[in-house]
Amino acid sequence: MDEIKVAIVGLGSVAQLVHLPNLSKIKSVKIQSVAEIKASRRRAIAEKFNIPESYKDHHELLEKSDVDAVIIATPTGLHKEIAIDCLNARKDVLVEKPIARNYKEASAIVQAAIKNKKNLMVGMNLRFRPDTLLLKTLIQSGEIGDPFYAKAVWIRRQSSGEKWFMRREEAGGGVILDLGISLLDLSLWLLDYPDVKSLSTQNYFQTTKTIEDTSVSFIRCSDSKIINIETSWALPVEKDEFKLSIYGSKGSVISTPLHLYKKVEDKIVNLKPNLSDSPSQLFNKSYLNELKSFIGAVRGLNPLFSTGERAVERLKVIEGMYRSAKKNQEIKIS
Repeated sequence: MDEIKVAIVGLGSVAQLVHLPNLSKIKSVKIQSVAEIKASRRRAIAEKFNIPESYKDHHELLEKSDVDAVIIATPTGLHKEIAIDCLNARKDVLVEKPIARNYKEASAIVQAAIKNKKNLMVGMNLRFRPDTLLLKTLIQSGEIGDPFYAKAVWIRRQSSGEKWFMRREEAGGGVILDLGISLLDLSLWLLDYPDVKSLSTQNYFQTTKTIEDTSVSFIRCSDSKIINIETSWALPVEKDEFKLSIYGSKGSVISTPLHLYKKVEDKIVNLKPNLSDSPSQLFNKSYLNELKSFIGAVRGLNPLFSTGERAVERLKVIEGMYRSAKKNQEIKIS
């Protein structure tokens, strides 16, 4: 394949500010078509990015367009139907996180990908940040010994101002599905996917009613590994906070800013890697790297980096978080 024809379904802020500008930078990609229910937005975006085809919905797109791959950036409640239809139409799919509202929906999407033998990638862009990729390399090379504890914190405003985002029946959940799922994914990936055995979660509703705006989880995994996750849209802090720390038997690595601490005899030495990107640059590069990886998988140049199967595993844990919070007790994950 010399050129990959890509379609985007859903033209909200993520598509406008992230996917379309970054796809335009990839030489092997042609943005062939878009689908968006709001006619004025659809026409404006198609004109702005010089996109030859625009459709009212994904049904019309799949019927009339010959694209190779589809990026789904719609509200979460629509992911299942659109993803399965696209996979059944023999299109490779990148779906924004979370893959679906729950484990059952996610499993159905994955089964469609397996049946049709098509690529299904989930947009976990934090994996593709340059500092996160370097963290993974440092851990794999044994710089901190055996990693056993991940601590992840993300405090910021909610990711969308759309009305659907605050409705549980459409979004599936609150800050856990907005921020927590990304931190869970990063932590499990950096710890080399230990099995989750049990967890305890406490949710808070400081500024919301039906979905949580703050959540704290303690997760026990196999091989005595543990994960601590804190997420919030509402905690009163001076500025947004994102920090990921991985502790090992011989040292630790910490992101934003990136640090490597190692035990040398009886001292802790700070070996700060040379990475000069600002937080905003790291964030922007993560999306471009993610899209390049997806297009590479479509072209058969590299394997998928964030698969649908892993997304199903994450949602099983996420559902456990909600059960634990509701019961106000630690629960086991089978």
